[in-house]
Amino acid sequence: MKLITWNLRYDSIPDDITVQQTLKALPNPLKEPTYLAVSNEQPWSSRRIRVAEKVLAGGVVLAGFQEALVRQVQDLAELLGADWSWTGVGRSDGKNVGEYNPIFYKTTELKLISGDSFWLSGTPMKPSKHQDAGLFRICTAAKFEVVSTSKLFTVLNTHLDHQSDAQRRLGASLILTRARYEAFTTQSPVFVMGDFNSTAGGSDSGAYQILTGLLAPVAIDPTFGQKYFVPSTVLPGFKLLDLRGQAPRNRISTTFATFTGFSKPQHTTEWTRIDFIFGNGNGGWSADAYSVETALSDDGMLASDHRPVFAEVSL
Repeated sequence: MKLITWNLRYDSIPDDITVQQTLKALPNPLKEPTYLAVSNEQPWSSRRIRVAEKVLAGGVVLAGFQEALVRQVQDLAELLGADWSWTGVGRSDGKNVGEYNPIFYKTTELKLISGDSFWLSGTPMKPSKHQDAGLFRICTAAKFEVVSTSKLFTVLNTHLDHQSDAQRRLGASLILTRARYEAFTTQSPVFVMGDFNSTAGGSDSGAYQILTGLLAPVAIDPTFGQKYFVPSTVLPGFKLLDLRGQAPRNRISTTFATFTGFSKPQHTTEWTRIDFIFGNGNGGWSADAYSVETALSDDGMLASDHRPVFAEVSL
């Protein structure tokens, strides 16, 4: 099955244009599009069609998005159609305020068993913000059953803070605790995906290194630790594996950077890899392909300041 993680860029230029109005205004598909030479951010109403098209055309069965406000979630639900559903909450109130990290899934392929959210802070069981963080940060957790095989797997979709390395390390430690618990209790694969706002190497790589076992986790809320407790003798040294390093070399895209900004292709100074998909290190899955795809269309429109990251996995 194919998974995708994609930071959509939140709806920072809101308007009243409906999905149906956008669809009716689409140009003749048999005519060459006019190159718009757009390099700056455009309204969500101009970008959303390309997001849905990437998901539907790519054979995706599960998509983890970040930065989606409620309008964006509703628009994607409409564009993806009746074969799709989703789970998640707004991070500001645990309901519908603030950005979501929604997990969309194709209902003909996957059955949602359970879903919940936790906050990446000192009080993860309620809407809250880490003291050093710029914003509330959340993780959406969902357990699925593959319709055709009845196999189970869990997905954790997150978006770590843009300014606090302490928050990112705490968030990674909470996520690793939950991932280990799910791997133990379900005896099934666990995938972690999202925008880490930090790289895999260098001074800001603490979150990545904690998840992949290169650094020890930091202390977490004891209530959370007790709820997702796993005996020390079970899955010792549990860690996650970066799927980009697990797929066959000839099926990994040479496109590397996942964040590009709304910049022209020749302006690469900000390009970097900060969006990832991981799998549990104790196995139960294989990575068959991994790709980062451009969100630039022939008319010069960028669908997001991030590129979508795809992974093909087998259970």
